[in-house]
Amino acid sequence: MSHPPSPPSPTVRRLLAEAGTALSQRRPDDAERALTSLLALAPDNVDARYLLGIACLMRGDSAQAVGFLRAAAHQRPGDANIQTNLGSALHDAGAVEEALVCLRRACELAPGQASAWYNLGKALKLQRRLDEAEHALGQALALDANHLSARITLADIHTIRGGIAAAAREYRNVLQRQPEYAAAWHALANLKTEPFGPGDVRRLQQALRKPGLDAESRILLGFALFKALEDQGDQAAAFEALREANTLKRRQVRWDAAGEHAHVAALMESFRDPPARPLDASLGQEVILIASLPRSGSTLVEQILATHPDVDGANETDLLEQIIDEESRRRGMAFPGWVATASPQDWDRLGRDYLVRAAHWRRGKPRFTDKSLTNWQLTGAALAMLPGARVVNCHRDPVETCFACYRQLFSGGAHFSYDLDEMAAHCKDYQRLTRYWLERHPARVLDFSYEALLKETELQVRRLLDFCGLGFDPACLAPHRTHREVHSTASAAQVRQPLRADTSRAGHYAAQLATLRSRFES
Repeated sequence: MSHPPSPPSPTVRRLLAEAGTALSQRRPDDAERALTSLLALAPDNVDARYLLGIACLMRGDSAQAVGFLRAAAHQRPGDANIQTNLGSALHDAGAVEEALVCLRRACELAPGQASAWYNLGKALKLQRRLDEAEHALGQALALDANHLSARITLADIHTIRGGIAAAAREYRNVLQRQPEYAAAWHALANLKTEPFGPGDVRRLQQALRKPGLDAESRILLGFALFKALEDQGDQAAAFEALREANTLKRRQVRWDAAGEHAHVAALMESFRDPPARPLDASLGQEVILIASLPRSGSTLVEQILATHPDVDGANETDLLEQIIDEESRRRGMAFPGWVATASPQDWDRLGRDYLVRAAHWRRGKPRFTDKSLTNWQLTGAALAMLPGARVVNCHRDPVETCFACYRQLFSGGAHFSYDLDEMAAHCKDYQRLTRYWLERHPARVLDFSYEALLKETELQVRRLLDFCGLGFDPACLAPHRTHREVHSTASAAQVRQPLRADTSRAGHYAAQLATLRSRFES
C-alpha cells in the first residue's frame, strides 16, 4: 500500500522560496545554489528539478536544462508548465521534433493556457511551419487578447509572407495596448517602409526617459528612434540616437577584428594551391550560392532568382557552415587548418552530404539558392565540395554597406556592425577575400554590383541568369510581384517594392560618415 509523500521540511520550503525569488529577479546562479542544497536534502524533489531546469534555461544552458526538466516531466507527466519548458529547452538544444511533441502535449494538458499555445506557435514559426504557427498563435490570442508576444510573433509571420500592412497594423495594435513595448517599436521600424510621424518621435523619447529602463529595451527603442527622427528629416538627432544605441549594443557583444583579419589570411593561404581535379565536376550544379555582406542586395538577388520558374529560394541557411564545422570536429582541427590534407574524395563526400541535407529544396524545382552571411568566407570550400555550383558575390558601395549595417540591429551575429571602424575593417577583409575568389575562379564566381543592377536592370538580370545557366524570364525584372516567404525580416518589406535607384542614404550623413569614407579612400 503506497503512502502519500511527506510534506516538505521547513528547510526545503525555505530553499524553494529562495530559488523562486532569485529566478524572478533573473539571478539563475543564486537559484542554482539554493536548489543544489535542496536536492542534497531531498534528491527526488520535483519542484527543485523543475526550477533547476528554468535556471539553466535562463543561463542559456539548454542541454543541462533538458536533463533536469526531463526528470521533472517523468515524475509529473501531467504538468503543462514542465512540458512547455522541456519543449523550449529541447528546441534550443536542436531536438526539434521531440520539442514539438512536448509543446503540443502542454497544449493538450492545458488547452486554456495562452502561454502554452504561444510557445508552440513560436517554435513552429522558427521551423518555418507558418500555417501551424499561425493557428497556435491564434489560439493564444483567443484566450488572451493582451498576449503581446503572440501578437508580435503573428505580425512577424505577416512580414515573412509579404503582408506588410497587416504586420504594421498588428505592431501598432501592440503599441496601443502598451506604448513603451520596445520590441514592437523596433519591429515596426524594421519594416523600413512604415512611415513614422512626430507623435511616434514623442512616444519613443518618452519611453526612453522611463526610469530604470534596461539596456536591451534602450537599444531597441534607440534604433526605432533613429528611424522616426530620420523620417522627420532631422539627420543630426537621428544619427546621435543611432550612435547611442550602437554604443550600448557594442558593450554586449564580443568581436575580434584582428582575429578575423588573420582568419582571412589563413583562408587565402589554405586555398593558394590549385585544387585537385574533382571526382565529379558536375556535382552541385543545382546550387546557386549567394555571398555578400549584410545589407548589400543579397535578398533582392535571391528574390530575382526565386522568381525564375526553375529556382527555389531557400532563404538564409547555415548548412554549409554546419558541414564545415562538423568536419572540423571530426578531424579535431579548426577550419581552414585541415584544407591542405583534404583529398578529392573528402570534398566529394562533403558535397554529397550537403546535397542530401538540401534535398527538400529541390522537391519542386531543379535549382535552389543558398544565401548566408558566411558564404563569402566559405567560397573556397564550397567550390571544392560542389564543383558544379555557382557563386554570386553581391556587393554595394562600401560606405553605403557599412552605414546600412550600422543602422540595422541584427537578431544574432554580425557583431562587427556596431562600431563603424570595426565595420570598415570587416568590409575591407571581405573585399580582400572576395577579390581572391574572383581571381582564382573567374568562371564560377560572379561579381555582381547592387548599383549596376539598379542602373541597368535588364542587362544585369540577363547577366545574372546567364551566369547561373538559366534562360531569361521577363518575370525576373519585377521580383516584387513574386509571392514567397522571405525570412530575412530586415529586407522582407523592401524586396516587395519595385526596384528604384534612389536607395543611397550615406550622402545625407556626410559629416558623420567622413571618417568612415576616408577609410576606403586611403
